[in-house]
Amino acid sequence: MSAAAVLLGVALGLLGLSLLLVSVRFVRGPSALDRLVSLDAIVAVIMCGLMVHVALTHDSATVPVVVAVSLVGFLGSSTVARFVGRRRGAGDDGAEEDR
Repeated sequence: MSAAAVLLGVALGLLGLSLLLVSVRFVRGPSALDRLVSLDAIVAVIMCGLMVHVALTHDSATVPVVVAVSLVGFLGSSTVARFVGRRRGAGDDGAEEDR
């Protein structure tokens, strides 16, 4: 077994540990924003795991999936953050809101 394979195995183990810890935060999170941040972290850990798989197998067919998931995750997080910001009044950019 090569050193690169060992390092990638260690990376997968650390990603698994971080996924476990972030999942605990997702379950125990006291607010919806805590759960949103932990969900973003879960998506990021899964994407990193997929990229480790790409590095292990030298198969680049998964890369477009990772790009698509990252774009969807970004758009979802931005939408929720904007909604929460407007609800709290922090998202006011000087324009009048329709009420």
